[in-house]
Amino acid sequence: MLLAVQILHIIITILLIVIVLFQSGKQAGLSGTIAGGSETFFGKNKGRTIDAILEKWTSVVAILFLITSIALFFLK
Repeated sequence: MLLAVQILHIIITILLIVIVLFQSGKQAGLSGTIAGGSETFFGKNKGRTIDAILEKWTSVVAILFLITSIALFFLK
């Protein structure tokens, strides 16, 4: 049981790192500031953009990471 949780924890860790690295930065200098303002004003489909999907998956994978971390704590 411990080995299975450890393997799952490593897979979730790598997945979390990859998802975070795929996300673009919130501020990309001056152009990011200008484009960011227009994106919030005109961004009606913000929930369907790639960044929004990655943010949702980051939350899910982070929760899974927390669960496996707690499980490893209690199994050792």
